[in-house]
Amino acid sequence: MGQKAKSDQYFAALRANQGNPTAALVLEDGSVFTGFGFGAAAANTGEVCFNTSMTGYQEILTDPSYAGQIITFTFPHIGNVGINNQDFETDIPAALGIIVRQPVTNPASWRATSDLDSWLKTNNLPGISGIDTRALTRRIRDLGAPHGTLCHAPEGAIDFDSLREMAAGWPGLENMDLAREVTCDTAYDWRQGSWQMDRSTHRKTAAEYNVIAVDFGCKHNILRCLEDAGCAVHVVPSKTTADEILALKPDGVFLSNGPGDPAATAAHAGPQIAKLIDQNIPIFGICIGHQLMALALGAKTHKMDRGHRGANHPVKDLETGNIEITSQNHGFVVDPDSLPDNLIVSHISLFDQSIEGLRHASKPAFCVQYHPESSPGPHDSRYLFERFTDLMKKMKA
Repeated sequence: MGQKAKSDQYFAALRANQGNPTAALVLEDGSVFTGFGFGAAAANTGEVCFNTSMTGYQEILTDPSYAGQIITFTFPHIGNVGINNQDFETDIPAALGIIVRQPVTNPASWRATSDLDSWLKTNNLPGISGIDTRALTRRIRDLGAPHGTLCHAPEGAIDFDSLREMAAGWPGLENMDLAREVTCDTAYDWRQGSWQMDRSTHRKTAAEYNVIAVDFGCKHNILRCLEDAGCAVHVVPSKTTADEILALKPDGVFLSNGPGDPAATAAHAGPQIAKLIDQNIPIFGICIGHQLMALALGAKTHKMDRGHRGANHPVKDLETGNIEITSQNHGFVVDPDSLPDNLIVSHISLFDQSIEGLRHASKPAFCVQYHPESSPGPHDSRYLFERFTDLMKKMKA
């Protein structure tokens, strides 16, 4: 069946079900949002969050940092460019479902190889449209990210009491080491630069630095940015020891993004990161990698009420005074009152003054909470990859 025929079939089914909800989002407090289902006929339970990005739904849905979460998109037009082969951030999506205002539209992009509805079905992810996403977003903003169950029942048979029980019984993200669920099974080499639209090929850069990337749920575009910066990247699982990493003779170590509670992951990763820092090896961390570096040095983290998720978050570089518009996705944050003397705050959020960057006072190690690789989002912070290679160049001199 062709792409247009599939889309026409979907909209015909949607029109036939008007007035007869085929999907529901039920929160732990009993709040119910009914609408029309798309994607897989399934019921998933997780933390309900929202993302304010206007583009990049494919990258967001395939970002491993969204493991355990159901994503509400505040922008109404989702699915309009379909799914393509270049914008995946992981091979198997970790998110649990998608919530949108408008019905998913026909793909209108020459890059599309599939429509969103079909891709969701293939990956067993349910979706719901037709709900008041503004009301849901305000609920999350004012009361914090709730636990919820998203159910797509094509025949309209929805057991609301059971869905509420599922939501109320979900344990939450705290104390969850989700990195172990999304990390790679075995080590591998990454040799792919960023996609060049005008040439329909990936950028190729000569490798100057041997970088070990510890995979806590790494996005592909981070690896592409490292490749673009002149790094030969070797990706290793999250439980790789410091001794195993040192045996690979790295010029630098990268600590990736990832999902879950950083304190839970730090139980095994923290001592290894601390040992690497002691070896005076350049280290760069992003997202949970930032949190893990802080935890390894004695700081603490805590769960945020609603988190930071979107592509319009202003961050201030305290050393230069520059303001960067950043892409963010995190629900935990480093506690500023817990910082040891050897960690210096380098960046802060202009939304809530929370810590967005740290550097070690005497070692070549630094980290940021936000996502300089964007995908989606602005490119204001891409300079951080050059900062990492500059550190490696300095240490090799």
